[in-house]
Amino acid sequence: MFRIALFIISCSLAALLSTAQAEPGCDDCTQSLAPRVWIPDGDPALDQLPLKSSHAEVRINGPIAQVTVTQHYQNTGNRAINARYVFPGSTRAAVHGLTMKVGERVIKAKIKEKQEAKQAFEQAKAQGKRAALLEQQRPNVFMMDTANLMPGDDLELELTYSELLVPEQGVYQFVYPTVVGPRYGSDPFQLASDAAWIGNPFVANQPDDSNLAATATSLNITLASPIAVKDLNSTQHKIQTRWHDAKSAKINLDASETNAGNRDFILNFRLQDNQIMSGLMTYQQADEHFFLAMVQPPERVKPEHILPREYVFVLDVSGSMHGFSLDTAKTLMRQLLSNLKPHESFNMLFFSGGSEVFSDKPLPATPTNIQQALASLDDYQGSGGTELVNALQTAYAMPSNTEIARSVVVVTDGYINAERDAYDLIAKHLNTTNLFAFGIGSSVNRYLIESMAQAGAGEPFVVTDQSQIPEVGARFRRYVEAPLLSHIHLQGNGVELYDMEPNTIPVMLAERPVVIFGKYRNAGDSASLQLTGIAASNSNTIELPINTAFLLPIHYH
Repeated sequence: MFRIALFIISCSLAALLSTAQAEPGCDDCTQSLAPRVWIPDGDPALDQLPLKSSHAEVRINGPIAQVTVTQHYQNTGNRAINARYVFPGSTRAAVHGLTMKVGERVIKAKIKEKQEAKQAFEQAKAQGKRAALLEQQRPNVFMMDTANLMPGDDLELELTYSELLVPEQGVYQFVYPTVVGPRYGSDPFQLASDAAWIGNPFVANQPDDSNLAATATSLNITLASPIAVKDLNSTQHKIQTRWHDAKSAKINLDASETNAGNRDFILNFRLQDNQIMSGLMTYQQADEHFFLAMVQPPERVKPEHILPREYVFVLDVSGSMHGFSLDTAKTLMRQLLSNLKPHESFNMLFFSGGSEVFSDKPLPATPTNIQQALASLDDYQGSGGTELVNALQTAYAMPSNTEIARSVVVVTDGYINAERDAYDLIAKHLNTTNLFAFGIGSSVNRYLIESMAQAGAGEPFVVTDQSQIPEVGARFRRYVEAPLLSHIHLQGNGVELYDMEPNTIPVMLAERPVVIFGKYRNAGDSASLQLTGIAASNSNTIELPINTAFLLPIHYH
């Protein structure tokens, strides 16, 4: 995972891919706090840095959202201030650029080593120069320190990022955190009990509706998809939608939304129909041709379309799992196994310093086999090291039938080494096997759990209390119960495809579409992309002609 630190001084901004430590008291940093500026050492009687306006320009292309956030602040106090800009985002977001404008001075990002950037920032700050330093505190939280903002200074911040939208029960959701102060309470980066006022990024002591962000908030969304859009709605704001056709629309806030900045903007939509839908977007940048191919599962899956299923449960029984974590894992396994159907098959692998397989072959999920597996699990109390990579190698080496969709389910607290080796191994087997990761315990290594699930095109689940198990187990079942295509392959017919991502295409589940990015060249008049896969009844081929693809210009700032 790349980490970023950015430094701004005079007319330059330096950046670094590096790791930054979270501040004490940042236990809640993964929550979606609104972008805002606050003053760590400020005096409310002397310092004011209100937000004057906030605007988001959003392009949603299929499952990809490109967002440019522009915010205006002004130092309305009577002395120079040092402020901190906090931008929390999604763990699926990637920041592309940051620009700061102070007066007529425009400052853009450049690469610089972390320690060098911090040293330059402190030097500029000490010299009384305007400067800024941006660091990534968590995969989804950025903080930028700005120094020596003079009285009357106008500050404009423009941040550009992109985000992958992952559907939940067929619904795609785009969330833009608007500027909100009071409802979040005290700032997670600030420990002082008397500093709660700095959580408000707008002028304090509003005469009316003090819980509303006193700022002009606007939002422009361009939505385009290779597949027809359905059920478009905003759950918390009134919107105006202008449809160009069934696949594209413009969305803006309704004129009646005069206080739009006091709650997150949430846009929901579906791309599903009653059958497997497919679509292709193409666009050109300079001399290169790009494509986005998308295959969306049907809204309702018929039983005859579902592939037979096999589950390999990989359970951590190492020393770090001793006690509460292992007891919780055992309760979770009773829930997961009890939800299996007799025509499904399963196996269990227990790992610590070594690995032990419950059965030499997958077993039907009959009550007798499930009880024997649970009895075997009860024998473990938690001891030894944690060799996850070796356990995964053993799991993937188990014989598999090409007509069966297999899911590996890892249950662990996440305290392991060799994470990169695990991710590479998981990604290598995507074509035949999805991976789901369960983090168990009161202090789970969430980064590992999320990263394993992402590499395995599955879903992460975290269980910190046994009361969460029924809901988590039901959510897991929704994801895995309807595999539709495996051994998926994309090739060009009359066209050369290259630089495709992902390199290995995962099994299609009813909850998750197949999305493939790439480039193409030497396309003939009848060129097409052909996606093949194994379905429940036979092999399946989907033809995507290039000359009828949805043409879309995509621009990154």
